[in-house]
Amino acid sequence: MKMADCLTLFVSIGLSHQKAKETLKNEALSASLKEAIVQAERVSGASELPKATGTLLYTMASRLKDSRRLAFLTDSIALGKLCTEQQLTVPLVCIMLYLQDYEIKLCNIFINLLCSLTGNVVQVETVIQKHKEQLLKERYRFNMGLLMGETRTVLKWADGKAIKNEVDMQVLHLLGPKTEADLEKKSKPQKAKGDENAAKKETDTKSPEMAFEGKSLMDQLRGEALKFHKPGENFKTEGYVVTPKTMEMLKKHLEETGGQIRTRFPPEPNGILHIGHAKAINFNFGYAKANDGICFLRYDDTNPEKEEEKYFTAIKEMVEWLGYTPYAVTHASDHFQKLYDLAMDLIRRKNKSCRYSRIDFVLMVLNPKLVLGRLTCFKQMCIYPTYDYTHCLCDSIENITHSLCTKEFQSSRRSAYYWLCNALDLYCPVQWEYGRLNLTYTVVSKRKIIKLVDTGVVRDWDDPRLFTLTARRRGFPPEAINNFCARVGVTVSQTTTEPHLLEACVRDFLNDTAPRAMAILEPLKITITNLPEGAKSEVQVPNFPANEAKGSHTVPFSATIFIEQSDFREVMEKGYKRLTPEQPVGLRHAGYVISVQKVIKDAQGKVVELLVSCCSSDATEKPKAFIHWVSQPLTCEVRLYERLFMHKHPEDPSEVPNGFLSDINPNSLEIISNALVDTSVKGAKVLDKFQFERVGYFSVDPDSTEEKLVFNRTVTLKEDPGKL
Repeated sequence: MKMADCLTLFVSIGLSHQKAKETLKNEALSASLKEAIVQAERVSGASELPKATGTLLYTMASRLKDSRRLAFLTDSIALGKLCTEQQLTVPLVCIMLYLQDYEIKLCNIFINLLCSLTGNVVQVETVIQKHKEQLLKERYRFNMGLLMGETRTVLKWADGKAIKNEVDMQVLHLLGPKTEADLEKKSKPQKAKGDENAAKKETDTKSPEMAFEGKSLMDQLRGEALKFHKPGENFKTEGYVVTPKTMEMLKKHLEETGGQIRTRFPPEPNGILHIGHAKAINFNFGYAKANDGICFLRYDDTNPEKEEEKYFTAIKEMVEWLGYTPYAVTHASDHFQKLYDLAMDLIRRKNKSCRYSRIDFVLMVLNPKLVLGRLTCFKQMCIYPTYDYTHCLCDSIENITHSLCTKEFQSSRRSAYYWLCNALDLYCPVQWEYGRLNLTYTVVSKRKIIKLVDTGVVRDWDDPRLFTLTARRRGFPPEAINNFCARVGVTVSQTTTEPHLLEACVRDFLNDTAPRAMAILEPLKITITNLPEGAKSEVQVPNFPANEAKGSHTVPFSATIFIEQSDFREVMEKGYKRLTPEQPVGLRHAGYVISVQKVIKDAQGKVVELLVSCCSSDATEKPKAFIHWVSQPLTCEVRLYERLFMHKHPEDPSEVPNGFLSDINPNSLEIISNALVDTSVKGAKVLDKFQFERVGYFSVDPDSTEEKLVFNRTVTLKEDPGKL
């Protein structure tokens, strides 16, 4: 087949033109994929394969190292026996383990098993019987997602759509069609007025958000605030599984730790931390710190194919930037040999009468309660354990007392966490769940941020419009981020927060820490025609006008100054308090009031200069407003950032039907190349922060040079820029 024909063939199964060209460069992959496509078309009888089938064929061809098995897997994909990547993993695992021909036959059995699982009427029936009483009582108001979730937990390899169809059919058979009563909206019960205060009191007692309002994070995390168990009293927590070995393991744990609280922050080193991670960092490190404990930074490095050194470095930097020092930096990979030994031990325990082998390992992978390993094969077998397997065992090895994780791990992973520790007779920590932090007008998914970078929407992971922690170049101080996490509170409910709450914390902090300077974004030249001889050539400006004890700086003052174009209007308008031909204005800190004498325009009629007269502010009536100005200024670049997305929930198809990339705010960045700033900022270092009077808070960007500073607007002075 000619190169052009192969290219067309690969594109027909869903590969992009670029991906198809890259595939052709790999002769072995190209030959395998071509063979698989031709065979799949022959087996299925289709002239063109569905894109989903093409994706699976490409995945198989790129991972399969034993070409003798290609026909076997291709047939299974073409006939619809293998419908998802997760299902495809099982036979690939068998082949990667170099199993013999008779063992490969077991793969076929497994595949048929998977197919039967997708329509496993018995399992769905079992789940429905478990909830039958409540289903009959609540009918279609019952949380059907619970049925789906419990079924998927057992039928881990089954097709989700097939399970849903089976659940819907069996529920319909049990309850019959929806009645008018089922379709009515559930009315809220009316409360008597006398009960309102009692209800409010009850709400105040139960709501962590209200209970923690106004308290610092450390106050929230100390003492009884979270009702956490004490070290060694794991068995007192709800849902904790007690076995005959539990008390013995807890005693040993206390001997090794001395009753010390131990937590860990376990990020994956395959991307940059975002604002949601800031809450996790504050919670894990903060809880340990507040109770004289220790916290590990443990990299969950269980997938080396996606990990890069820059992520390891950036994660540690961000933890330390937020003000925390790990007790120790560990890696899941530190324990790989131990994890492998435990896996073999688990197999022996489950197969006491049999000789364990590699096929036992495959059976463990198929175990519906736990996925043990992620396997890939290059020249030799490599085993990378999954999160579910690694996480709880590393917690146990490091004697973690409180395994703090976000709420989505509760139903899906807590049972596996306890089951595995207890199945191996190991010390079992307690998993506590809390609500993750989400922000509107943003995305934090690694995959989606990569798309934003690759498509050129943002510069990189540290683009100031992203809410990644490396986007600190925008100027968000770590203290403000920590204060924001404290204000959000430690709650069990999922929190979706508006960015302006974070921005309010930033303003509160910078108001007390960012010295004042004067900057002009859209300059208008002013010439003072009557500046007195011997007039002061420098003006003293307080760093913090509300607290002059914090010092001051001097800026030049001369007959030529620059003001904002928006601070002058040629035609007076009602409510306008700044400079007009009829209305004078004061110059901040200078002690002068200026009045317009002449307006100079260019050939297009644009105002380019004002000739003004001045008088001492002590010798004239107080003007309606005082404006900022610069004289003999530095030229700088200013970057004004707005929200990256136009809608609150850019990932919600009901709000943004065409996907998040279609929701980009075209005005999210404005660059002003020739802004002017007073000389007090000369010599400023990267990430130094200033309040430009009447303009906003700004931070020095790493793109700055000795010749020209670059400033990023961190936040405006007020929530609504129009109110400035």
